[in-house]
Amino acid sequence: MSDIRAEAIQVAYDKDIIIDNLSLEIPHEKITTIIGANGCGKSTLLKAFTRIQAIQKGQILLDGQTINQLPTKKVAKKLALLPQVLEATEGISVYELISYGRFPHQKYLGNLSQYDRDKIHWAMEVTKVAKFAKLDVDSLSGGQRQRVWIAMALAQDTDTIFLDEPTTYLDMNHQLEVLELLQSLNQKMQKTIIMVLHDLNLSARFSNHLIAMKNGAVKYQGEVKEIMTTPVLRDIFHIDAQIIEDPIHKCPVLLTYQLV
Repeated sequence: MSDIRAEAIQVAYDKDIIIDNLSLEIPHEKITTIIGANGCGKSTLLKAFTRIQAIQKGQILLDGQTINQLPTKKVAKKLALLPQVLEATEGISVYELISYGRFPHQKYLGNLSQYDRDKIHWAMEVTKVAKFAKLDVDSLSGGQRQRVWIAMALAQDTDTIFLDEPTTYLDMNHQLEVLELLQSLNQKMQKTIIMVLHDLNLSARFSNHLIAMKNGAVKYQGEVKEIMTTPVLRDIFHIDAQIIEDPIHKCPVLLTYQLV
């Protein structure tokens, strides 16, 4: 179980400060979703936590150590990231892509041990992509490809997985497929999941903890029922929202809304 926290961090692109003086601790073994309007710093925060984006001030701590001072392989053994824009996969098979997740654990590049192969097969079975192992990733549907990328993150064998908008461009069926998989990983394997989602109803249904950002700052955080409220959504999104309870999942649902 990895301890991850930000202490008074500042993140900027050139001279534009996106995040300033932000402190945050990631809850252990929970599904945490970051919500907020476009441009509020959600994706930037994910990149800072995973060392993709440099910070100008403050520090990110991983198990009490400054993450920027840790070897890349050590970080990759603890944190996995599924970015919003996925790399090109032309000519790469499903098995090959998932095997890349074992890179942090390899002593010699490309030399997979039996343990590595066992982890790859386990990840394929959990994500239900084993039957696609020999197919090119590009030949799969959007939902299937997303499951393959999640399998790669699983093969990396980390306690914590960060995902930036994992349901983007997926239809409703595949959105549920991906989020139910993440929920299963959290509940059955105690994986800590941190993701950015735009759909508030999916955020409420599949999360234990919500973080609401505004203008590069964490404005609210807490349990779903504490954050998915009319006053909070008015402040964060400038909407007048009507919230009801989902009769099946017993979580808040955004029924309708209008601009304030």
